[in-house]
Amino acid sequence: MSASNNYSFLIADDHVVVRQGVGMIIKELFMSATVYKAATFTDTFKILKEVKIDLLILDVNFPDGNSINILAEIKAIQPDIKILIFSALEENIYAMRYLNAGASGYLTKESSEDEMKLAINSMISYGKYITQNIKDKILDSYISKKPTNPLEALSNREMEVALLFVKGYGNLEILELLKIKKTTVSTYKNRIFEKLEVDNLAELIKIFQLYHDETT
Repeated sequence: MSASNNYSFLIADDHVVVRQGVGMIIKELFMSATVYKAATFTDTFKILKEVKIDLLILDVNFPDGNSINILAEIKAIQPDIKILIFSALEENIYAMRYLNAGASGYLTKESSEDEMKLAINSMISYGKYITQNIKDKILDSYISKKPTNPLEALSNREMEVALLFVKGYGNLEILELLKIKKTTVSTYKNRIFEKLEVDNLAELIKIFQLYHDETT
């Protein structure tokens, strides 16, 4: 990390209010910090190629993309960078997925300002941050020797397809949205059902409801 508290931060989010709000929190914590902001993946990569960043606070849904594979590309440019995912995506479903893909921390946008400060301080001081909820799940998983979440068995594309099924989209709508073949949608559906050990859509929806309900 940088000397003193002259850290360099990059806030990558397509919402200006989020960029401004997080920037203010950073300046409150580290007065001498340099804060860069990006509204697209393209801008994010441009800054990463030009400036050494200590902490990247990254949303994962942008107008020009929303792939989890972005983390490996970021690490290829700056191997030592710390990445805190700051997303509206469900923590129970996505936190471990992004941590396994190369992020060092995960925080939902429903978090309080105090938790945001705690996360940023933790990322700077220790290089990582996860909520108590996820810590508990990791411990439970270790003790039971079972995944923290059955949905982790799904690939990223399978998760995309499963979410669309849960939201009520049909095969034709899914193939249009994801630009995949009709036969492939059926293949994904069979794989999803097999991995989650469900026989129908109602059971699939129940699994998603269960993991959404855990945080409420």
